[in-house]
Amino acid sequence: MGVDIKRYGVLLVNLGTPKAANTEAVKKFLAEFLSDIRIINFSPIIWKLLLHLIILPLRSPKLAKLYESIWTKEGSPLLIYSLQQKIELKKKLSNIPVELGMSYGMLPISEAINKLLTKKVENIIILPLYPQYSNSTTAVVFDMIIKILKKYQIIPRINFIRSYADHPYYIEILKKSVELSFKKYGIPERLILSYHGIPKYYEKKGDIYPKQCELTTYLFSKLIKFPTHQIIMAYQSKFGYRKWTKPYTNTILKFLAKNNIKHVQILCPGFSVDSLETLWEISIRNKDLFLKYGGEQFHYIPALNATKNHIILMTKLIINKI
Repeated sequence: MGVDIKRYGVLLVNLGTPKAANTEAVKKFLAEFLSDIRIINFSPIIWKLLLHLIILPLRSPKLAKLYESIWTKEGSPLLIYSLQQKIELKKKLSNIPVELGMSYGMLPISEAINKLLTKKVENIIILPLYPQYSNSTTAVVFDMIIKILKKYQIIPRINFIRSYADHPYYIEILKKSVELSFKKYGIPERLILSYHGIPKYYEKKGDIYPKQCELTTYLFSKLIKFPTHQIIMAYQSKFGYRKWTKPYTNTILKFLAKNNIKHVQILCPGFSVDSLETLWEISIRNKDLFLKYGGEQFHYIPALNATKNHIILMTKLIINKI
């Protein structure tokens, strides 16, 4: 007996984005994001006071200006690319419904699940768009799914794709992406693989995220024809005063520039779509830093976004669960 694909549905999940590049929208988004206990492991009462009295009033206007610098006529880049992924994946999967949900902000996961169940889906394949598992990203999605499904009398079967840090095709298309950049801009003196950082105490508590990043970097380094000693793994997006996973991307760039390295290219393997962290933090702030201290060529290699190869990867991950 064949598989009834009409009973399957796919839920893509990404972190989320503010509705607009203004202080009010950013404040609302941050309040939701920074209230998640998996994101902030701190005394709830004290944290709530810090968040609403200090962090949100100070940080929201600053972040709004940064979002404004990358905002497009169509809106948030993260949302635009994510919607494109949904559209292209739907074309590949034919009769299987595909929905997009966000952990925070616009397009809540609850609405996406409701749309799938309305279509009589009995099996939901959930693909969090985080190649490397982390307690602060992938596990958040799992928590939300469980909480949402508690409201339903009949729950669907769930196929949860926890990570794909070592998937051969994922590593292959990262390599192809880098090779295209090398062809366009020339061979750099250093290639940096920059991942979103996490607080160091997350790792001490057992988060396997750094190990997943190391695995992706190792497999990529083995596959690409580029000297291993010229590939540097680093972490970006540090927030607050606690220690985070090291080395920090900005520290590495500053060090390289000061030590007469003139040409670097940078890939962010953990970001499935371009967002504030890549389009501003890497492409603008870190580029400026590298040039300021003596660097001459800095090229950011775009995320996989809704490229043909990325959609093929997503299709492979999903078909494997049917």
